[in-house]
Amino acid sequence: MRILVTGGLGFIGSNFIRYMLGKYRGISIVNLDKQTYAACPENLRDVRSDNRYSYIKGDICDKKTVLSAMRRCSAVINFAAETHVDRSIEDAALFLKTNVLGVHILLEAARKLRVRRFIHIGTDEVYGSRLRGSFAEEDPLMPNSPYSASKAAADMLVRSYIKTYGLPAMITRSSNNFGPFQFPEKVIPLFITNLLEGKRAPLYGDGRNVRDWIYVLDNCRGIDLVLQKGTIGEIYNIAAGNAMTNIKLTKLILKSLGKSERRIQFVKDRPGHDRRYSLDIAKIRTLGFKPQFDFSKALALTVHWYRQNQTWWKKLKKRS
Repeated sequence: MRILVTGGLGFIGSNFIRYMLGKYRGISIVNLDKQTYAACPENLRDVRSDNRYSYIKGDICDKKTVLSAMRRCSAVINFAAETHVDRSIEDAALFLKTNVLGVHILLEAARKLRVRRFIHIGTDEVYGSRLRGSFAEEDPLMPNSPYSASKAAADMLVRSYIKTYGLPAMITRSSNNFGPFQFPEKVIPLFITNLLEGKRAPLYGDGRNVRDWIYVLDNCRGIDLVLQKGTIGEIYNIAAGNAMTNIKLTKLILKSLGKSERRIQFVKDRPGHDRRYSLDIAKIRTLGFKPQFDFSKALALTVHWYRQNQTWWKKLKKRS
């Protein structure tokens, strides 16, 4: 199988490529990545010499580049996206271009080239906020930020291509990912790296917003299951049942680094900040999905990785 992975130099994309190359011998992967500020070629240094892997620098908004990269690929996994909510609040234009128009170009190319599988990587944020219970895949989308609105629009485009053109596509929506190679603007790597630098952990609002965390390799395993066993036209939530308030998460990070809770800095909440996310994962369980990483162990692995790879993240923080 020849797979096109878009956004493969980013956090989840690079972990997925490494996971797939490690698990399967009979695949090849083409990585199409624009190399935005959040992408890092060093993320895949260890697979550069693998003859099953090739890299193309390019934008999913470029039709010719997309068609060329996708040719002879039987599957497409679209990780390419602008993802940081704070940046979308400052300027939504780039999010609309990449997350909506870019997805349209990918869908058109996949339709013309008749790919056998197209997986669009979504997010739990498209559902909006829910104080009790969990979101199922059939629940209405109620995004509350420009980022999540752009991702919801992309999901609707994918659905339309399934229904109108018969495109063999599926959508995954995962909870908050964490682990190695995550750009240090997201909360877990930001707090870890700030604390390693002797700075404080800037916590929004009262710190009682709830997120469900999944170690990135468990999400990669879920996406692979959807690729191999998923039903065309379906949406699959992927989560690990590690829901907690942001203040609890922050205290766990502080404890893992031996830091005092006085390092917490409460800051003004961001506009439209969703209070709580929670996903029902009954559907993907039918494919055999079961998270393999205990949260405490996964957080310890993540903290250790950032301790050991300070050159990697210090360059990125300086650049951003």
